[in-house]
Amino acid sequence: MWWLERIQFTFHPVRIVNPPDSPADQECPVLSAPAVSLRDFALGQLHNLLRAVGLTRSTESATKLLAEALGPGSRLPLSAVPHWPSQVADDHTPVEFSVALARNEPPAVRMIVESLAESPDSRANLAAALDALEAFRAEHRLHLGRLDLVRDLFLPADPQGAFAFWYSLIVGPGAAPAIKVYLNPDVRGRESATPLVREALDRLGLSAAYPSVAEHALRREGLDRFSFFALDLMDADRARVKTYVSHEDSVVADVVRAASAAPDVDLGLLADVVELACGGTGPFTRRPLMSSYTFLSGDVDTPSGYSLYIPVRDYVQDDLEACERVLAVMDRCGLDTKPFVLALASIVRRPLGEGVGLIAHVSLRLGKPRPGVTVYLSSEAYDVTPPRTTALTA
Repeated sequence: MWWLERIQFTFHPVRIVNPPDSPADQECPVLSAPAVSLRDFALGQLHNLLRAVGLTRSTESATKLLAEALGPGSRLPLSAVPHWPSQVADDHTPVEFSVALARNEPPAVRMIVESLAESPDSRANLAAALDALEAFRAEHRLHLGRLDLVRDLFLPADPQGAFAFWYSLIVGPGAAPAIKVYLNPDVRGRESATPLVREALDRLGLSAAYPSVAEHALRREGLDRFSFFALDLMDADRARVKTYVSHEDSVVADVVRAASAAPDVDLGLLADVVELACGGTGPFTRRPLMSSYTFLSGDVDTPSGYSLYIPVRDYVQDDLEACERVLAVMDRCGLDTKPFVLALASIVRRPLGEGVGLIAHVSLRLGKPRPGVTVYLSSEAYDVTPPRTTALTA
């Protein structure tokens, strides 16, 4: 664990990324903290992260994509109070980074992004996100057919809930960035979430999938509920439809049951990873564990893949403990830890023991299309959550 000692005391200045039309290898000046905008802060973090994991060639296209997705409100200077209470991150930063890892494959960098309007509110932010979508359509080979089929369900004139439209931007080696959208089942009120998702699956030719999801993941009334609905904006042969179910007050057996809806899932591995990440078998009474089902082209009633999202930050005292747990998870999964170590070192700006939430989630991907582990890293642009002072048990 020698490198843990180094990471705790390694500080990386965030750098301004050159405009998209500048040479990719041009030197970037260090940010001036009082004047830095949220946009430039996030782009600097992305620049560091891509360099750390060997995706420097993608810097120009990825930073341009992130800048567009963040919206015009991201040009406002960072302040003590966020301009919009985004639920992407605990400190309301509207972007979260992650590194997706798999055996014998190079890492991919992902970003979850909420677009901000100049005067942000629910309606204005949705409009900003859709403006970004039009820009993306002009520059990327997006396929919006599936989104168009469910647009009227998830994008009402007066959206409710924590958000209406988030982006997932995915940067990998040797390919153009991929774009996914997250939609909110609670956008018409929580009581409408289940019928909304059921109708969306029906429109997308997956009406037979709902009974399987309900049988395995929606068994506990009031505790299991749909929390996200996601679509890849690419050609139908490669695009995924994903449904997400949050499990309040769950135990390991609940998520094992949920995972058994998908084929080729190692349920023993899943149970081990939950216990390693959370420090126990439950009940998990803080932020809930979340299941995700991946439906690929040709799927009718059974998902091809399953993922479990574990909010590790809620079950540790600080990020040092979270880091140790993520390393244990990766060891159990037989993954090389070096890309995670480098990614973490590129983001961290404080000792790991002086806060909690930099390492926000860890997810386990099982089945198709790409089994592995993803680690989610908070930007902490606005604030750092203090470490907990009492021991946690799950």
